[in-house]
Amino acid sequence: MRNIDKIKHIICVASGKGGVGKSTTAVNLAVALSRLGHKVGLLDADIYGPSLPLMMGVAAGTRPEIQDKKFMVPLVAHGVECNSMGFLVEAKTAVVWRAPMIISAFNQILNDTAWSELDYLLVDMPPGTGDIQLSLAQSVKVDGAVIVTTPQDVALLDARKGIEMFNKVNVPILGVVENMSIHICSECGHQEAIFGSGGGELLSKEYGVEVIGRLPLDISIREATDAGNPVVASDPDHAASKAYRQLAVNVEQLVAQSVSAGTAGPTLTISND
Repeated sequence: MRNIDKIKHIICVASGKGGVGKSTTAVNLAVALSRLGHKVGLLDADIYGPSLPLMMGVAAGTRPEIQDKKFMVPLVAHGVECNSMGFLVEAKTAVVWRAPMIISAFNQILNDTAWSELDYLLVDMPPGTGDIQLSLAQSVKVDGAVIVTTPQDVALLDARKGIEMFNKVNVPILGVVENMSIHICSECGHQEAIFGSGGGELLSKEYGVEVIGRLPLDISIREATDAGNPVVASDPDHAASKAYRQLAVNVEQLVAQSVSAGTAGPTLTISND
């Protein structure tokens, strides 16, 4: 049995484009699920630009231990098992590889990590709809995808592509997370939808998926993440922490519903037409 086969649920956290806060969402969602009492792992699937070491506060130069001369023992941060290309190369090293090497590296990190018997493995996907996404769908049973977007039109356009891609490989869409939904002024408390509003609802109606989270645009989230101490861990009473915890509860419930309905897991069909 592969280590990956011991994991109960594999969840993708994905976005159609970069810069929408996907990795920040994945990190805080992982910590929030752990705080709910689950055994959680977090895999950084962005081979070109891994951000998990910084966001989870893993000291530079920390490397996974090797077990049985093959398997990487995941590092643990904030109660979450983690692995990332960022643990295997120097922070300043540019990974200049073609697609076959990228896929090989991803599959090795996925399958050769000595994961525990996790309740959830969150896979922080690279932005877009490329080789890593298809490789994951072909390799393992994926229980669902969480699509992260911001409300503005250009982000929604790319989020649609992400939803379409997962639909093609029959990975259930658990829901859409509208990040940077509302900015709350730290001085006066004024709320403003800087990036517009209603984008999540538009995707919801168009694709029949739920908006399962609305996360604020708040400097505290960025500061905590840059410091390697995600806001869910560093400030549990913060409004953003409460929003992430509610997102975790929603994901927990939706995964259970998806599994009971028998809709989890991809079936890849390739046509020559």
